[in-house]
Amino acid sequence: MAALLLSTGCSSLRVIDSDVTTFALWPATTPVPGASYRFERLPSQQLLPAGSPTVELPQDQLEALARNALDKVGLVNNPADAALDVQVSATTRKIQRRAYDGRFMSGPSVALSGGTAGGFVGFSMPLMMYEPPLYLREVSLVLRDSRSHAVIYETRATHDGIWADARAVLPAMLAAALQGFPVPPAGTRRVNIEIPR
Repeated sequence: MAALLLSTGCSSLRVIDSDVTTFALWPATTPVPGASYRFERLPSQQLLPAGSPTVELPQDQLEALARNALDKVGLVNNPADAALDVQVSATTRKIQRRAYDGRFMSGPSVALSGGTAGGFVGFSMPLMMYEPPLYLREVSLVLRDSRSHAVIYETRATHDGIWADARAVLPAMLAAALQGFPVPPAGTRRVNIEIPR
């Protein structure tokens, strides 16, 4: 057991486990490697600043992460001649958790003491312990035909964990969301992506 704890404690990788749900409605044939796309933004993505409660990264940085993930599945960013319009979004909720189900570590107490240097009366309040915050994240990619504007591919990945570094976690979630592109497995599935610790 000690050897197992030692080996896992020294691991240089961590696993980002995402629940992925994908829907594909390609009109005729699926896109071939080299198919072009451009990013589209919703009004909220243009106007809502980073640092808002649910927005960890500015939209241009999120799109840069999505561009890397889309490159790996064979799509090419070419706004001037795009066959696909891509919307990417990410939301985060940070939840502060109390340890031990919110119970106090100890109750209030009163202490009395005396000695040659005098006496004192002390009063202590209970100590509340906190666990690391939990980050609930979701990334979504929606692809539309640039001519008909019909939605032809939709995928989302959700993950909850203690990792605060969005710039490391979100690329893994985007890779998970695009796993199986352009013909994804049916239903919700768990996708594990290893990243450096």
